[in-house]
Amino acid sequence: MLQHHGKIVSSSLLLVFLLVAFSLPAIASDFTINLDRTEFDNGGTFTVTGKAPAGSRVFLEIWSEKQVRASYFDSKKDPQTGKIPYILYLSKEVPAYYQIILPADEKDKLQAIKAEGKKWSLSKALKDLGADVAYRAPSKIKIDAYKAGFLASVIGSRGKLLPPLDPKETRKRSMQLIKARFRDPDKIFCPALEISPDGSFKASVTLPKDSAPGRYYVVAVTDKGERSAPVYLENHLRFPSVYLSNAGTGINIFGPFLLALAITTFGVLMGAGGGFILNPLLVSLWPLPHTVVAGTVMPTVLFSQASGIYNYTRIKFINWKLGLSLGAAMVLGGFIGPKLTELITLEQFKFIFGWILLVLAGLMVWQTTPGYLERHKKEQAILKEFRRRAEEAAKARLAKEGGR
Repeated sequence: MLQHHGKIVSSSLLLVFLLVAFSLPAIASDFTINLDRTEFDNGGTFTVTGKAPAGSRVFLEIWSEKQVRASYFDSKKDPQTGKIPYILYLSKEVPAYYQIILPADEKDKLQAIKAEGKKWSLSKALKDLGADVAYRAPSKIKIDAYKAGFLASVIGSRGKLLPPLDPKETRKRSMQLIKARFRDPDKIFCPALEISPDGSFKASVTLPKDSAPGRYYVVAVTDKGERSAPVYLENHLRFPSVYLSNAGTGINIFGPFLLALAITTFGVLMGAGGGFILNPLLVSLWPLPHTVVAGTVMPTVLFSQASGIYNYTRIKFINWKLGLSLGAAMVLGGFIGPKLTELITLEQFKFIFGWILLVLAGLMVWQTTPGYLERHKKEQAILKEFRRRAEEAAKARLAKEGGR
């Protein structure tokens, strides 16, 4: 009886072992991969060499251990139901850096994908390039899905949390998040792998400057799904470069500092903190997500506004009744805006922001035309009075300081 039970237990353990073994990616014993460098200071170029089974097509999957948040708002009409789902997909586990190195002969196909413009699809690109077998690391991330709505945004909510995604849906949505994070096919794919008939391969890979610090994983994958054991490299960032964890990138801190200094000086002259100028420039000059830029600029503008409020109060240019009414509206907008930034793409953000700036610029230029100035002489008289008061206040302050 005991012997019979022992056979059953042994058979069960063998079955479990086989199931686990077949569920894991195949790692070929004759599959090797090597790096000529494993330590980097703020990025650099390294060479990957190795040998795969003869006759195989090889891909390299590279990703960072550092993770970052990314979101994708599904606002496209479902072809089957004809309805717009309005679902926000959000993950905090998207690799800060991710790239698939392709065989060099895939260059033309990659160019064709780039020619599709903003409509390119990562899932289609992976299939066209034969690289879907290499796409593994992002497909394991945890993704939350929310049924979004305008009312939810007003009250500061992303919406109703939907049930967890199954593995197939997770893989599909992870591709949308990866595209939302990196946007350009060139940032995800690089046709740099030279493969010999005997299976040996070589690629020169560049880790961009200001890439996330920490460990990076490099795995070689064949078109048959065989995977090499991972190899590792370490990237370090040193001052003045600092890592922005919620942006998933490093940045030389002196650049934004000097930009903010110049813009704030100009912005305060216009009665603003300068955020409306700083915001689009930060997005354009550095690889920063628009959500992070919008959230970061908002509190930093308080510093310039605080000093501006102090000085404008001293020369009595502030009307507090008007200011408080405007402030109440801004409080309401402050609840709505942050959630809406998660529901739009960078391209939509630039389009909306660009048109707002163009309209404002047009209004300001129009207000300098002779016809407008002639019709608004009274306003000009008020402005002259303001200037006179400012000059008198400045003279009085200097006289008071000189008498001490």
